[in-house]
Amino acid sequence: MDQDQLLKRIAQLEREVKDRETDLGRFRDELIRANQRLEAMIDSINHELKIAHAIQRTLVPTEFPNIPGFDFSTKFLPSSKSGGDYFDFFEHQDKFRFGIVLSSASAYGMSALLLSVLLKMTSKLEARKGADPHLVVQAIAQEMLPEMEPDAKTDMFYALIDRRSFEMRFLRLGNVMAILQPAGSREFQILESAGGPLSKDFKAPKDSKKILLNARDRVILFTRGILEMTNSKGETFGLENVTRALMSGPKRGVHEMRNHLLYEAQRFSHGQEPPRDLTVLILEVKEKVIKLAKS
Repeated sequence: MDQDQLLKRIAQLEREVKDRETDLGRFRDELIRANQRLEAMIDSINHELKIAHAIQRTLVPTEFPNIPGFDFSTKFLPSSKSGGDYFDFFEHQDKFRFGIVLSSASAYGMSALLLSVLLKMTSKLEARKGADPHLVVQAIAQEMLPEMEPDAKTDMFYALIDRRSFEMRFLRLGNVMAILQPAGSREFQILESAGGPLSKDFKAPKDSKKILLNARDRVILFTRGILEMTNSKGETFGLENVTRALMSGPKRGVHEMRNHLLYEAQRFSHGQEPPRDLTVLILEVKEKVIKLAKS
Protein backbone atom coordinates (compact mmCIF):
# COMPACT_ATOMS: atom_id res chain seq x y z
CA MET A 1 0.00 0.00 0.00
CA ASP A 2 1.51 3.36 -1.12
CA GLN A 3 1.39 6.55 0.91
CA ASP A 4 -1.68 8.01 -0.90
CA GLN A 5 -3.70 4.87 -0.24
CA LEU A 6 -2.57 4.84 3.38
CA LEU A 7 -3.68 8.45 3.84
CA LYS A 8 -7.05 7.69 2.23
CA ARG A 9 -7.49 4.68 4.53
CA ILE A 10 -6.61 6.78 7.60
CA ALA A 11 -9.09 9.48 6.49
CA GLN A 12 -11.79 6.84 6.01
CA LEU A 13 -11.18 5.39 9.48
CA GLU A 14 -11.31 8.88 10.98
CA ARG A 15 -14.69 9.47 9.31
CA GLU A 16 -15.97 6.13 10.62
CA VAL A 17 -14.75 6.94 14.12
CA LYS A 18 -16.42 10.35 13.92
CA ASP A 19 -19.66 8.76 12.71
CA ARG A 20 -19.50 6.23 15.55
CA GLU A 21 -18.89 9.05 18.04
CA THR A 22 -21.91 10.89 16.61
CA ASP A 23 -24.05 7.76 16.90
CA LEU A 24 -22.73 7.13 20.39
CA GLY A 25 -23.57 10.70 21.40
CA ARG A 26 -27.09 10.29 20.00
CA PHE A 27 -27.55 7.00 21.86
CA ARG A 28 -26.19 8.59 25.04
CA ASP A 29 -28.69 11.45 24.74
CA GLU A 30 -31.54 9.00 24.17
CA LEU A 31 -30.40 6.94 27.15
CA ILE A 32 -30.33 10.08 29.34
CA ARG A 33 -33.84 11.01 28.23
CA ALA A 34 -35.05 7.45 28.83
CA ASN A 35 -33.49 7.46 32.31
CA GLN A 36 -35.15 10.78 33.05
CA ARG A 37 -38.53 9.41 32.00
CA LEU A 38 -37.93 6.28 34.10
CA GLU A 39 -36.93 8.34 37.14
CA ALA A 40 -40.04 10.50 36.72
CA MET A 41 -42.18 7.37 36.48
CA ILE A 42 -40.56 5.89 39.61
CA ASP A 43 -41.07 9.16 41.47
CA SER A 44 -44.72 9.17 40.40
CA ILE A 45 -45.24 5.55 41.49
CA ASN A 46 -43.53 6.18 44.82
CA HIS A 47 -45.71 9.23 45.34
CA GLU A 48 -48.86 7.25 44.55
CA LEU A 49 -47.74 4.47 46.90
CA LYS A 50 -47.20 6.97 49.71
CA ILE A 51 -50.68 8.36 49.11
CA ALA A 52 -52.07 4.82 48.93
CA HIS A 53 -50.47 3.87 52.24
CA ALA A 54 -51.74 7.07 53.85
CA ILE A 55 -55.29 6.38 52.66
CA GLN A 56 -54.98 2.72 53.65
CA ARG A 57 -53.99 3.72 57.18
CA THR A 58 -57.06 5.96 57.28
CA LEU A 59 -59.32 3.15 56.06
CA VAL A 60 -58.08 0.62 58.61
CA PRO A 61 -59.89 1.33 61.88
CA THR A 62 -57.84 2.03 65.00
CA GLU A 63 -60.75 1.83 67.44
CA PHE A 64 -63.47 -0.78 67.62
CA PRO A 65 -66.85 -0.77 69.31
CA ASN A 66 -66.97 -2.39 72.73
CA ILE A 67 -69.12 -5.44 72.03
CA PRO A 68 -70.01 -7.32 75.23
CA GLY A 69 -69.48 -11.05 75.04
CA PHE A 70 -66.60 -11.04 72.54
CA ASP A 71 -62.85 -10.52 72.53
CA PHE A 72 -61.20 -9.24 69.33
CA SER A 73 -57.64 -9.06 68.08
CA THR A 74 -56.59 -7.64 64.71
CA LYS A 75 -53.41 -6.86 62.81
CA PHE A 76 -52.91 -5.24 59.40
CA LEU A 77 -49.52 -5.35 57.64
CA PRO A 78 -49.33 -3.29 54.41
CA SER A 79 -47.25 -4.26 51.41
CA SER A 80 -45.71 -1.88 48.89
CA LYS A 81 -46.02 -4.58 46.20
CA SER A 82 -49.72 -5.34 46.02
CA GLY A 83 -52.85 -5.31 48.10
CA GLY A 84 -55.92 -3.43 49.15
CA ASP A 85 -57.04 -5.06 52.42
CA TYR A 86 -59.86 -3.52 54.43
CA PHE A 87 -61.71 -4.60 57.58
CA ASP A 88 -64.18 -3.16 60.05
CA PHE A 89 -66.82 -3.94 62.66
CA PHE A 90 -70.33 -2.53 62.46
CA GLU A 91 -72.74 -2.07 65.31
CA HIS A 92 -76.41 -2.18 64.37
CA GLN A 93 -79.31 -0.12 65.55
CA ASP A 94 -80.25 -3.36 67.28
CA LYS A 95 -77.41 -3.37 69.83
CA PHE A 96 -77.60 -7.15 70.15
CA ARG A 97 -76.29 -7.59 66.63
CA PHE A 98 -73.05 -6.55 64.95
CA GLY A 99 -71.33 -7.11 61.61
CA ILE A 100 -67.80 -7.92 60.49
CA VAL A 101 -66.35 -7.30 57.05
CA LEU A 102 -62.90 -8.30 55.79
CA SER A 103 -61.94 -7.77 52.15
CA SER A 104 -58.84 -8.04 49.99
CA ALA A 105 -58.74 -6.41 46.55
CA SER A 106 -56.49 -7.78 43.82
CA ALA A 107 -56.24 -4.45 42.00
CA TYR A 108 -53.03 -2.50 42.55
CA GLY A 109 -52.59 0.80 44.35
CA MET A 110 -55.29 3.43 44.13
CA SER A 111 -57.79 1.21 42.30
CA ALA A 112 -57.78 -1.26 45.20
CA LEU A 113 -58.24 1.56 47.66
CA LEU A 114 -61.17 2.93 45.70
CA LEU A 115 -62.83 -0.47 45.91
CA SER A 116 -62.19 -0.51 49.64
CA VAL A 117 -63.83 2.90 50.02
CA LEU A 118 -66.88 1.78 48.07
CA LEU A 119 -67.06 -1.37 50.16
CA LYS A 120 -66.82 0.60 53.38
CA MET A 121 -69.53 3.09 52.46
CA THR A 122 -71.96 0.51 51.12
CA SER A 123 -71.58 -2.03 53.90
CA LYS A 124 -72.06 0.58 56.60
CA LEU A 125 -75.34 1.67 55.08
CA GLU A 126 -76.63 -1.87 54.64
CA ALA A 127 -75.31 -3.15 57.98
CA ARG A 128 -77.60 -0.79 59.88
CA LYS A 129 -80.58 -2.45 58.22
CA GLY A 130 -79.54 -5.84 59.58
CA ALA A 131 -79.89 -7.54 56.19
CA ASP A 132 -78.61 -11.07 55.67
CA PRO A 133 -74.99 -11.18 54.42
CA HIS A 134 -75.94 -12.41 50.94
CA LEU A 135 -78.27 -9.41 50.53
CA VAL A 136 -75.55 -7.05 51.71
CA VAL A 137 -73.12 -8.56 49.21
CA GLN A 138 -75.69 -8.18 46.42
CA ALA A 139 -75.98 -4.47 47.24
CA ILE A 140 -72.19 -4.08 47.35
CA ALA A 141 -71.83 -5.86 44.01
CA GLN A 142 -74.38 -3.58 42.34
CA GLU A 143 -72.26 -0.54 43.22
CA MET A 144 -68.79 -2.01 42.77
CA LEU A 145 -68.99 -4.09 39.62
CA PRO A 146 -69.73 -1.28 37.13
CA GLU A 147 -66.64 0.57 38.39
CA MET A 148 -64.27 -2.41 38.42
CA GLU A 149 -61.59 -3.06 35.80
CA PRO A 150 -62.09 -6.27 33.77
CA ASP A 151 -59.39 -8.18 35.68
CA ALA A 152 -60.07 -6.72 39.14
CA LYS A 153 -61.26 -8.99 41.94
CA THR A 154 -62.20 -8.58 45.60
CA ASP A 155 -62.20 -11.45 48.08
CA MET A 156 -64.54 -10.87 51.01
CA PHE A 157 -65.94 -12.20 54.26
CA TYR A 158 -69.08 -10.63 55.71
CA ALA A 159 -70.76 -11.84 58.89
CA LEU A 160 -73.73 -10.83 61.03
CA ILE A 161 -73.64 -12.05 64.66
CA ASP A 162 -76.58 -12.08 67.06
CA ARG A 163 -75.44 -11.81 70.69
CA ARG A 164 -78.73 -13.26 72.00
CA SER A 165 -78.67 -16.53 70.08
CA PHE A 166 -74.92 -16.47 69.21
CA GLU A 167 -75.83 -17.33 65.67
CA MET A 168 -73.36 -16.16 63.02
CA ARG A 169 -74.70 -15.76 59.50
CA PHE A 170 -71.90 -15.24 57.02
CA LEU A 171 -70.74 -15.21 53.44
CA ARG A 172 -67.19 -16.07 52.36
CA LEU A 173 -66.14 -15.22 48.81
CA GLY A 174 -62.80 -15.92 47.15
CA ASN A 175 -59.58 -16.32 49.11
CA VAL A 176 -60.39 -14.61 52.40
CA MET A 177 -60.03 -17.50 54.85
CA ALA A 178 -62.37 -18.14 57.80
CA ILE A 179 -61.61 -20.90 60.32
CA LEU A 180 -63.67 -22.02 63.32
CA GLN A 181 -61.86 -23.45 66.33
CA PRO A 182 -64.36 -25.00 68.76
CA ALA A 183 -63.65 -24.42 72.45
CA GLY A 184 -60.94 -26.68 73.88
CA SER A 185 -60.41 -28.45 70.55
CA ARG A 186 -57.26 -28.85 68.49
CA GLU A 187 -59.39 -29.33 65.38
CA PHE A 188 -60.11 -26.52 62.93
CA GLN A 189 -63.05 -26.20 60.56
CA ILE A 190 -62.75 -24.07 57.42
CA LEU A 191 -66.01 -22.20 57.04
CA GLU A 192 -67.79 -22.99 53.80
CA SER A 193 -67.20 -20.75 50.80
CA ALA A 194 -70.14 -19.36 48.84
CA GLY A 195 -68.15 -18.97 45.62
CA GLY A 196 -65.56 -16.91 43.85
CA PRO A 197 -64.58 -13.29 44.50
CA LEU A 198 -66.43 -10.18 43.43
CA SER A 199 -65.52 -9.72 39.76
CA LYS A 200 -67.08 -8.80 36.44
CA ASP A 201 -68.59 -12.30 36.10
CA PHE A 202 -69.75 -12.47 39.73
CA LYS A 203 -72.96 -14.35 40.45
CA ALA A 204 -74.50 -13.39 43.79
CA PRO A 205 -75.25 -16.28 46.18
CA LYS A 206 -78.92 -16.87 46.94
CA ASP A 207 -78.51 -17.39 50.68
CA SER A 208 -76.11 -17.02 53.61
CA LYS A 209 -74.30 -19.70 55.61
CA LYS A 210 -75.01 -20.15 59.32
CA ILE A 211 -73.28 -21.55 62.42
CA LEU A 212 -73.96 -21.38 66.17
CA LEU A 213 -71.10 -20.17 68.38
CA ASN A 214 -70.47 -21.62 71.82
CA ALA A 215 -68.50 -20.40 74.82
CA ARG A 216 -64.77 -19.98 74.04
CA ASP A 217 -65.21 -20.74 70.34
CA ARG A 218 -62.81 -18.81 68.13
CA VAL A 219 -63.25 -17.54 64.58
CA ILE A 220 -59.96 -16.84 62.80
CA LEU A 221 -60.05 -14.68 59.67
CA PHE A 222 -57.14 -13.74 57.42
CA THR A 223 -56.51 -12.49 53.91
CA ARG A 224 -54.47 -14.33 51.28
CA GLY A 225 -51.36 -12.25 52.05
CA ILE A 226 -50.44 -14.56 54.91
CA LEU A 227 -50.84 -17.65 52.70
CA GLU A 228 -48.56 -16.12 50.06
CA MET A 229 -45.65 -15.30 52.37
CA THR A 230 -42.61 -16.75 50.57
CA ASN A 231 -39.28 -18.10 51.82
CA SER A 232 -35.87 -18.07 50.11
CA LYS A 233 -36.71 -21.32 48.28
CA GLY A 234 -39.80 -19.79 46.70
CA GLU A 235 -42.14 -21.87 48.88
CA THR A 236 -45.33 -20.25 50.15
CA PHE A 237 -46.52 -20.38 53.76
CA GLY A 238 -49.85 -21.90 52.74
CA LEU A 239 -52.85 -23.19 54.67
CA GLU A 240 -51.01 -26.21 56.10
CA ASN A 241 -48.47 -23.98 57.88
CA VAL A 242 -51.27 -21.68 59.06
CA THR A 243 -53.05 -24.65 60.64
CA ARG A 244 -49.81 -25.91 62.18
CA ALA A 245 -49.14 -22.47 63.66
CA LEU A 246 -52.65 -22.28 65.11
CA MET A 247 -52.32 -25.75 66.65
CA SER A 248 -48.98 -24.89 68.27
CA GLY A 249 -50.08 -21.43 69.37
CA PRO A 250 -50.79 -20.36 72.95
CA LYS A 251 -54.31 -20.87 74.27
CA ARG A 252 -54.33 -17.92 76.67
CA GLY A 253 -56.07 -15.35 74.47
CA VAL A 254 -56.77 -13.97 71.02
CA HIS A 255 -53.85 -11.50 71.09
CA GLU A 256 -51.32 -14.23 71.85
CA MET A 257 -52.78 -16.43 69.10
CA ARG A 258 -52.64 -13.60 66.56
CA ASN A 259 -49.05 -12.71 67.46
CA HIS A 260 -47.95 -16.35 67.26
CA LEU A 261 -49.49 -16.82 63.81
CA LEU A 262 -47.78 -13.70 62.46
CA TYR A 263 -44.49 -14.67 64.10
CA GLU A 264 -44.53 -18.10 62.44
CA ALA A 265 -45.35 -16.57 59.03
CA GLN A 266 -42.56 -13.99 59.31
CA ARG A 267 -40.09 -16.59 60.60
CA PHE A 268 -40.94 -18.76 57.59
CA SER A 269 -40.26 -15.87 55.19
CA HIS A 270 -37.11 -14.75 57.06
CA GLY A 271 -38.63 -11.33 57.67
CA GLN A 272 -39.19 -10.48 54.01
CA GLU A 273 -41.87 -7.96 53.14
CA PRO A 274 -45.17 -9.72 52.36
CA PRO A 275 -45.96 -9.90 48.63
CA ARG A 276 -49.35 -8.32 49.31
CA ASP A 277 -51.26 -6.79 52.22
CA LEU A 278 -52.11 -9.22 54.98
CA THR A 279 -54.72 -8.93 57.72
CA VAL A 280 -55.46 -11.24 60.64
CA LEU A 281 -58.65 -10.93 62.70
CA ILE A 282 -59.53 -13.27 65.57
CA LEU A 283 -62.66 -13.18 67.72
CA GLU A 284 -63.52 -15.31 70.72
CA VAL A 285 -66.80 -15.78 72.56
CA LYS A 286 -66.60 -15.02 76.27
CA GLU A 287 -67.89 -17.81 78.48
CA LYS A 288 -69.36 -15.53 81.18
CA VAL A 289 -71.66 -13.66 78.80
CA ILE A 290 -72.77 -16.89 77.14
CA LYS A 291 -73.89 -18.30 80.47
CA LEU A 292 -75.78 -15.14 81.37
CA ALA A 293 -77.45 -15.13 77.97
CA LYS A 294 -78.62 -18.74 78.34
CA SER A 295 -79.90 -18.43 81.89
